[in-house]
Formats: sequence, C-alpha cells, structure tokens
Amino acid sequence: MYTKILVPIDGSAHSQHALSVACKLSEQNSTKVYVLHIPEVVSNTSKLIWGVGALASDATSEHLASAGEALLEEAETFAKAKGIRNIETMIEQGRPVDIILEVSRREGVDVIVMGSRGLSDLGGMVAGSVSHKVGHLAQCGVITVS
Repeated sequence: MYTKILVPIDGSAHSQHALSVACKLSEQNSTKVYVLHIPEVVSNTSKLIWGVGALASDATSEHLASAGEALLEEAETFAKAKGIRNIETMIEQGRPVDIILEVSRREGVDVIVMGSRGLSDLGGMVAGSVSHKVGHLAQCGVITVS
C-alpha cells in the first residue's frame, strides 16, 4: 500500500494521534516512516503529549533544538513500540507548510499523515491551518487526523 509515510509532529495530541495512525498504516509491511519536526516558538508553556514542554518566545535556538531532539526521540520510541522498524527522524527549519511539502517531494513519500491542529492553532484560525494548506498543495496523498 504505502512505501513511504511522512509524519510532521509538534508535540500536540493531534500529532501523536497522526503518528499512531501512520504506525497502523505501516504495520503490515516494510513502510519507511519519516518523522519530521519543525521547531516553532509557542506562547503556551504547558506540558505536551510526550512530556516536552512548549518553549516560551524567549527560547534560544539551542533550547529549540534540544526540545526538538527530545520530541523526536519520544516519537521514535513510540513508533518502535508499535512495531515500526524503518524510521527516520529529522529536524528542519522554516515555514511548516513549505518544509513539509519540500520534505515530501525530496523523500518521495506516498502520503503525509498529520494532525488537523497543532500547538499554534490559534494563528491557523486566522491565516489558514498548516494541514489545510498542505492538503491543497501536496503532490501526494494527505491524511489529516483529529
């Protein structure tokens, strides 16, 4: 069915659910799962789903990188516990929509599985959500998970 799946994550419950769905889609075969994190500063300082705290607007690039690496490690551990063996994690910088589309083309993914809402959802209500834009612009399938 799918040979390559891209899962952008930000630590939100929606992105964890997207990773869970991606794991289910790849359980029966040797699908490669790419887990992508694009660090963004958010004003929310609550705990996120995998225990990585959101970073305040004064966070340094070192803090962003460290939190992103921790988030990806947790995601990889989660996926491996679900039976995924072929997984690659990556951190990229830039506008989330642009980076998700670029990585999907570069890696030749069949489908992007992503949460319908992320940590910066309030901004998405004004400018249009990342998942909505990716769904319209991607050259591959997109599964949006709530």
